[in-house]
Amino acid sequence: MSVRVRFAPSPTGHVHIGNIRAAIFNWLFARHENGVFLLRVEDTDRERSTPAAIASLLDVMQWLGLDYDEAPLYQTSQVAAHLEAARRLLEQGDAYTSAKGGDGEAIVFRIPWEAERVPGVALVGPVETPVHPETPVTIDRAGVAYALVSAKGKAVPAGGCLAGFRDLEVLDADGRVRFRLADVVDQVLAGAASFAVEQPARLRYTRRQVGYHDAVKGDLAKPLDSLRDFVIVRSDRTPVFHLANVCDDITQHITHIIRGDDHVENTYRHVFLFAALGAPIPHYAHLPMIVNREGKPYSKRDGDAFVGDFRDKGYLPEALFNYLTLLGWSPGDDREKLSRRELVSLFTLDRVQSSPAQMDARKLDNLNGQYMAALPAARFAAEARARLRGLRWADGLDEALFGRVAALMQSRAKRYADVEGWAYFFGELPEYEAAACAKFLAAAPVRAALGALADRLDAMPELTDAGVEAAVREVAAAHGFAEGKLNQPIRVATTGCTIGAGIYETLVILGRSRSVKRLRHAVAATSAG
Repeated sequence: MSVRVRFAPSPTGHVHIGNIRAAIFNWLFARHENGVFLLRVEDTDRERSTPAAIASLLDVMQWLGLDYDEAPLYQTSQVAAHLEAARRLLEQGDAYTSAKGGDGEAIVFRIPWEAERVPGVALVGPVETPVHPETPVTIDRAGVAYALVSAKGKAVPAGGCLAGFRDLEVLDADGRVRFRLADVVDQVLAGAASFAVEQPARLRYTRRQVGYHDAVKGDLAKPLDSLRDFVIVRSDRTPVFHLANVCDDITQHITHIIRGDDHVENTYRHVFLFAALGAPIPHYAHLPMIVNREGKPYSKRDGDAFVGDFRDKGYLPEALFNYLTLLGWSPGDDREKLSRRELVSLFTLDRVQSSPAQMDARKLDNLNGQYMAALPAARFAAEARARLRGLRWADGLDEALFGRVAALMQSRAKRYADVEGWAYFFGELPEYEAAACAKFLAAAPVRAALGALADRLDAMPELTDAGVEAAVREVAAAHGFAEGKLNQPIRVATTGCTIGAGIYETLVILGRSRSVKRLRHAVAATSAG
């Protein structure tokens, strides 16, 4: 079978990482199977699916390298086909009209009475359900409505489609049959009759269920008595998602539907629609949701949630693609950094996990850092420099110096936004973090050692990594500091912060004059304080 999959977003401006992960999984599956990856833009919400929103979607897909194999299908171009499908369903008896809203007639899909003709429908067996006696049981073509009895004896509304109550009998408190559906089912299905049974005690019927095999979640099933007939065309003649989605899948000859598990419930309905429209039912795979640390759906409140946020902060598309693939999927070993070619080769649906996938920004940062470290030095330097456009401190900076800084910092950068923190390499004095100064520079022995180091560096003709290291070790030992204990005070005194590259290499790039000036300035400023 030739695999055909689709990504079918409803663009509204920002593309959530959960949506784009579905696109990535579809793309990988298609490429692994030598199949076809399609884009369908479900743009029927004209107020939100604006041209700008659609352009943003296409831009994000291009940035991530999600190329599609045929021209995009825009759902608004298919409305006539959707309405024609609804007409066919009416003609076949698989749908009926309803004006209960009072604003015209909607078209309602009927869960088929002869449900066994649909693949996946199976007999469960006899069921007997107690019902609340003060709520009549009503039966009409839309289904059966009744009330269950709560633990406190109150009526709890319930009901389902007519097809869910095969062989229905309504019994009174004495066990007598008050209503038998088999006697009037043809009239009810035709909409020619409806019934209300007063003072019911129990419902007795044959339960059937509809099920399908999910490539991620396994075998899933739902009783028909928990389903309801559903609207497929609104009274204003606009198709509802269920009809449009299935019709478009048929039009695009989709063989596998890979989407978020918020669509699991929709699939039970869609199975019936595919069958009624005479189309093969696709294979399904429902992806686990992306969650935060508390196990709740990941949203903007938890951090960056839209693809554009990650791009703006300088994440590489290769890294984000790689990371999102690992949210809910495993290559079968402990590897995390995988090339696109490797991901295509390894990707199978049986390795998709069914449990929710937790977003971990630190893992993404570390993975992105690995990708950045592997970039050609010239590309990294150019893109890092471009990141600084518009920042005042970056105007007119020494390009040769910037190249040296980029070479030093490339292996330490996690994302291009980090470049904005390189300001301390340029200018005469850095901006000092008050808390860092108080913690690392307040002690008199530290200041004395830093002053001595300034004198030692000032006497050197030029700074080298080895020379700076030797000078620091000598000064530290002379002032009673254990090896490495003076490094953090030196960093704070010369860069103003507590995190950065190796301190010896940093001093070399700063140069003798600025290193000495900063050391003496820090000593004087903290002594005066």
